[in-house]
Amino acid sequence: MQIVADENMPALDALFGPYAEIHTYPGREIGPEQVKDADILLVRSVTKVDRALLEAASKLKFVGTATIGFDHLDIDALNERGIRWSNAPGCNAEAVGEYVITALLTLAERESVALTGKTLGIIGAGNTGSAVAKRAGALGLKVLLCDPPLAEAGDERDFVELDALLAQADLVSCHVPLTQSGAHPTWYLLDESRLSSLKPDTWLVNACRGEVIDNRALIEVKRQRPDLKLILDVWEGEPNPITELVELTEIATPHIAGYSVEAKLRGNWLLLAQLKLELGIDQLPAFAQFVPASELATLIIDDGALSGEQWQRLAARVARLVYDIDAEDRRFRNWHTQEGGFDKQRKAHLNRREFLSLAIASEQRQWQSLGFESKRV
Repeated sequence: MQIVADENMPALDALFGPYAEIHTYPGREIGPEQVKDADILLVRSVTKVDRALLEAASKLKFVGTATIGFDHLDIDALNERGIRWSNAPGCNAEAVGEYVITALLTLAERESVALTGKTLGIIGAGNTGSAVAKRAGALGLKVLLCDPPLAEAGDERDFVELDALLAQADLVSCHVPLTQSGAHPTWYLLDESRLSSLKPDTWLVNACRGEVIDNRALIEVKRQRPDLKLILDVWEGEPNPITELVELTEIATPHIAGYSVEAKLRGNWLLLAQLKLELGIDQLPAFAQFVPASELATLIIDDGALSGEQWQRLAARVARLVYDIDAEDRRFRNWHTQEGGFDKQRKAHLNRREFLSLAIASEQRQWQSLGFESKRV
């Protein structure tokens, strides 16, 4: 059994090595030549699995993407050829939620803004959007959710219409799949009209797909509205984002919001679970055995007497102990215009851990709500 996989997928040998022969390549370089003898193809979002690739893969039985989104897979072509496929729903939800919270805390620190009492509008209330919402309460944020497909499917949470959300939200965070058809397409969901309608001083976060926002329209609106603050992890035209948009963005990163150690491992492990039959696995190994031990010591914090704004500043610094988003932003600005710089930075993004890797001993319960391991003083 031969597996072809993206070289940026961690622990491939540990997870799949006992059952198959593994060949790895850079994700954007996986094409017809690489898959011609593959039985199984494992990818991330940068690999386009289209008809041309599948026509060369006569032995292919399974395609797995270790991501939540699967817009990079041609599902019709896979189904026509009888090739089973799977994504990894929920695998990076915690990482994306923590990315958004860290970015909001960091920008609030830069701008000397208190988040408590502000309204966070979350567009897309699936796994990643829900992870953001779960943590938002710890920062004193009021949350609005917009997700027409979930509302129509009977989800009992309170939802609002998109335009109503944009009219009320101080902070807007995007967490939708990229779709161009159906009842609720998300391609250019935020177009020039909607971008122009944002409240004064709105902060806009995109950590799903670049094309959910019309990037050129965003440039024009940002030029006219410097009060808008942008946190962008995804871009039209990846791996070559529009340089001017990067320069206009307050926090800019190279599509790594979901790139924690735990998220990548979780995605791979979920694909292993999907392949139990093909690989002859009787007992699926426990996920925990593949997660490396944390190198972070328990943090003891005397924060019982802190004001809300003091605690918020402290939370920003603690979050950056786990993931230094400021350093990521600086690297991206230095690298993104270099040949292959976007993908080089993604490849170098290896050791980011999730909040749960840091234990905090404190009187405050908010740390646990944010996702840290909580220990009572």
